[in-house]
Amino acid sequence: MRLELTDRPVLIDYSSLRVHRPISRRLAGRAGQRPIVLLVACALFLSMALLPLPRSLVGLVEEVNPLEYKMMEADSETIVESVNRHFSPEAFGTGQGDSIRSTQGLKSSSEIARRAMIMIGILLVAVLLWATEALPIGGTAVLVAVLMYVFNVLSPQEIPKAFMNDSVLFIMGILAVAVGVSKTGLDKRIGFLLLSRIRSAGAFAFIFIPLLAVSAAFLSAHALVALLVPVLMGVYKATCAANGVKQDRTLAIFLLLGLVFAANIGGPGSPAAGARNAIMVAYLADAGYPIGFGEWMKLGMPLVPVLALTVGAYMYVRCKPKLLVRNVNPSEAVNREVANLPKFGGKEAIMAAILGMLIATWVTLDDRLGLGGATLVAVGAMFVFSIISWRDVRRGVAFDVVGLYAAAGAIAVGLSFTSGGLWLATRILDMLPAFLSEGDGLVMGISVLTVLLTNVMSDGATVGTLGPVV
Repeated sequence: MRLELTDRPVLIDYSSLRVHRPISRRLAGRAGQRPIVLLVACALFLSMALLPLPRSLVGLVEEVNPLEYKMMEADSETIVESVNRHFSPEAFGTGQGDSIRSTQGLKSSSEIARRAMIMIGILLVAVLLWATEALPIGGTAVLVAVLMYVFNVLSPQEIPKAFMNDSVLFIMGILAVAVGVSKTGLDKRIGFLLLSRIRSAGAFAFIFIPLLAVSAAFLSAHALVALLVPVLMGVYKATCAANGVKQDRTLAIFLLLGLVFAANIGGPGSPAAGARNAIMVAYLADAGYPIGFGEWMKLGMPLVPVLALTVGAYMYVRCKPKLLVRNVNPSEAVNREVANLPKFGGKEAIMAAILGMLIATWVTLDDRLGLGGATLVAVGAMFVFSIISWRDVRRGVAFDVVGLYAAAGAIAVGLSFTSGGLWLATRILDMLPAFLSEGDGLVMGISVLTVLLTNVMSDGATVGTLGPVV
């Protein structure tokens, strides 16, 4: 490239120029493409597949009626027998205690223990890739399916069933319902109505935050936050201008972080608050402890307003003395927005009716329809009334996230069947101090571990990781 001093404009072809990044940065990569992490994941998995087996794992698969292991085949006394009966039923007799007809195709204790270790390796690789985003989220889900298939953890017919269960349908359906709520403007109306009666900082802390938290137990917390952040920014600017203040950092923290904290608090309220809840519903059902929508609400919903009031009090005590503005009145700004809303009716009213009936069905008929079945009925109704189109679903539903939860469910099935989850849980308990290995101490220890993990990976990935072990 040659530049000459001239009065005429000089055109430079930058397309031929290449920017060479240092090799360290190229290896570090970016989200969805991190070569170093992929190499670490590969080495981790190979170590689980090739290193000598722990004696305790071999002993577990040979143990007669191991505690807390649910035999897939009823006539089995050991994990070895259960797995062999499952994959080679023709080698056994028809009654309990019958001798083996043929040893052809049967796996030894070491081979079945190795399958459990491989399943633990799949879990660890998935955790590493989800935490670092070394692969796209959907790519990791596909990798889990491939590894389970290649190493014959489950049969080719069982792997799709492990990935697609009622909880996955519920997750996919609730994301589609959120699209309908947002498209009709129902979420905006609900958010504005919550703010329209708030005329002071105290009302914001002790009325708005609890009401929003309860709403976030049924509506998408992400959607509510995305909707209300611009509104509260308008409240912030109007309040500062009305009080002759150029900016008030404490007021911004009080309004915006209070909003985010309130949305998070809605999580325990119902299974609809997040896909992580649906995953745990599936785990409990697989473990033989099914929990319905109403039963979950009886346990979780009372916690929501208590936590919300606690957080509201904390924000009020922490921020109110430091506010530069004399008063905070969100209703002034919001009421103007409420006046501009279209009249309630049409598709918005239909969407409100569908949402109300869906919640009622979850509470009363979840045993018959399941969470996923009831949600798909609601999605079907949204299509019938032209509230959403398939294009809206493709744009609004993050199918890679659905894949994450499906893979988490499949990992749980694999860990349960191979006994890898039971062995891992036993090893972890053996390493814990006595006061953390049972009772309230165990609950507290699991809670602390969960809190730490959710700061480096998503809630869903954390539940998918810890759920089977817990």
